[in-house]
Amino acid sequence: MRAAVLEKIGGKFTIEELRDPTPQAGEVLIRTAACGVCHSDLHVVHGNVTFPAPCVLGHEISGTVEAIGAGPSVFSVGQRVVGTFIMPCGSCRHCRRGHDELCETFFVHNRLHGHLYDGTSRLSRTDGSAIAQYSMGGLAEMCVMPARGVHALPDDVELDVAAILGCSGFTAMGAVSTTGQLKIGETVVVIGCGGVGSSIIQVAHAMGASQIFAVDVSEEKLAAAKALGATHLVNSKNVDAVQFVRDTTGGRGVDVVFEALGLPQTVEAGVMMLDDLGRLVMVGLAPKDVTASIPILHMVRRKIQILGSYGARASSDMETLIGLVNRGLFDPAKVVTNRYGLDEVNLAYSDLEAGKIVGRGVVIPGRASTKG
Repeated sequence: MRAAVLEKIGGKFTIEELRDPTPQAGEVLIRTAACGVCHSDLHVVHGNVTFPAPCVLGHEISGTVEAIGAGPSVFSVGQRVVGTFIMPCGSCRHCRRGHDELCETFFVHNRLHGHLYDGTSRLSRTDGSAIAQYSMGGLAEMCVMPARGVHALPDDVELDVAAILGCSGFTAMGAVSTTGQLKIGETVVVIGCGGVGSSIIQVAHAMGASQIFAVDVSEEKLAAAKALGATHLVNSKNVDAVQFVRDTTGGRGVDVVFEALGLPQTVEAGVMMLDDLGRLVMVGLAPKDVTASIPILHMVRRKIQILGSYGARASSDMETLIGLVNRGLFDPAKVVTNRYGLDEVNLAYSDLEAGKIVGRGVVIPGRASTKG
């Protein structure tokens, strides 16, 4: 099969012919229909997140079941599916407590070493040398993942847009519902309106937020945010976003702020946008040595909470998200704005880094190399 291989950290992707992967017991082989283009991949490319190379990135996929590993399975060959980027083991201490978003097996085996739970990667070159896989390694024509991370898709969702459910939509559901515990009628701010931020807006709207402030520096992204349910648009390049939010809410601030950029200045601004008893939900990733300054007295006096949110629970949150899709309350097609062929993978990530992707880009392995 063809795959986009990152030979070394800091380098470019090259398209290579790899061995067709084979699923082991409890795993599913998926023919990739689309793979989302996510900033998390860029963190690996730039070395901000430690990961072995050579590797195949891409952790947000949709496709059809090509083969099933040994043992009983709820899936069938040809079935349309989506994969969550967190692929829980189901048996570690966090999985047993219902927090499979923190699955220790996933982080130790996959995120530290680039393989699956038997200690090996399913990806290799034709000479047999191993290639690390980031989650399922979705920037390829086929990928293998544990069945616990695979989910059946509704028939009326197009496969190319469905990919974004596995990270962008999945992460948004975890942030808004599980971590932020948004209640009907509450007010929110979303800082950063790209792939994840735009999904947060759509989920918050579906869950009954009364006001949604979208904050970004791109007028194009803000216009898209309005179409997804944002009630107030704030271009922080031209306006003091904290002052705007406080003035618009009568000086109080909002109930929940979702920070989707991972920048110190936007985390600090998010704190100051909150009402008493407010929650700051931090979603954006940052290099490990990046810190933000938090006003202690302000936090204590107003009983403000800071909550980290990473992904979501594959065992339950993905089902809830797909339920929103079935009810027409979350439309992944509204998030996907750019499509690329596999040969255009370097262009895709260059566009992402340059801010040229309004919502979410997807790489479609079967697509001709003409940017859409």
